[in-house]
Amino acid sequence: MMLLQDKIVIITGASSGIGAASAKLFASEGAKLVLGARGADRLDQVVTEITGAGGTAFALAGDVCDEAYAKALVNAAVGEYGGLDVGFNNAGRLGVMGAISDIDEAGWNATLQTNLTSAMFGAKYQIPEITKRGGGSVIFTSTFIGHTIGLPGVTAYAASKMGLLGMAQCLAVEHGGTNVRVNALVPGGTDTPMAATFANDPESRAMVKKFHALGRIADPLEIAKAALFLASDASSFVTGSAMIVDGGNSICKAA
Repeated sequence: MMLLQDKIVIITGASSGIGAASAKLFASEGAKLVLGARGADRLDQVVTEITGAGGTAFALAGDVCDEAYAKALVNAAVGEYGGLDVGFNNAGRLGVMGAISDIDEAGWNATLQTNLTSAMFGAKYQIPEITKRGGGSVIFTSTFIGHTIGLPGVTAYAASKMGLLGMAQCLAVEHGGTNVRVNALVPGGTDTPMAATFANDPESRAMVKKFHALGRIADPLEIAKAALFLASDASSFVTGSAMIVDGGNSICKAA
């Protein structure tokens, strides 16, 4: 039995990195997917790969910062497949970087809008439909930065991603009675295009690897497997958690 057989799933940020890896993995486990991201071409490539392998998926490109887009994704899932079981709010950006004294309001707000507010929009429209199905799962992608380690120059990113942990806890309490589980993934360093913009040379990449007890960063598929657990009924008694999938980052203090 596949873990997501006939489960209807929305994944945002699905055109690359953790989102794309999760889309392919979820499809292989029987999910029916609605995939969202800004880049229509890359998103269509993921759909083509999934359908070519016998999976079920379609793309709806748009900007997660637009509340109407969050509603449109849910409407698409209901219209195409008849409902919604899982919302994986994975879209994010590194956003404005630098010392706090150099961060302007526009950059700060844009980072929070993409990483935090967009996830709120997602949950706002996903949870009522998931409730109609008798329960399911909402997942946010957070980060280790600001949770188990502090790094300079990424204050806006850390603040926005930590907000997801608080939101997951509160929504888990609000909706536990209707069997809607809400959790946040806390990945360690992962080999994604966004991460490459932070660790963009051999020296910084080596530094990030040393943050982890395993001495390496994750392949996106390794994080996708954790998301699969949270999306599936295998995690039926897990809610309100910050699920650390960090290669030992949180326990490693190596210089």
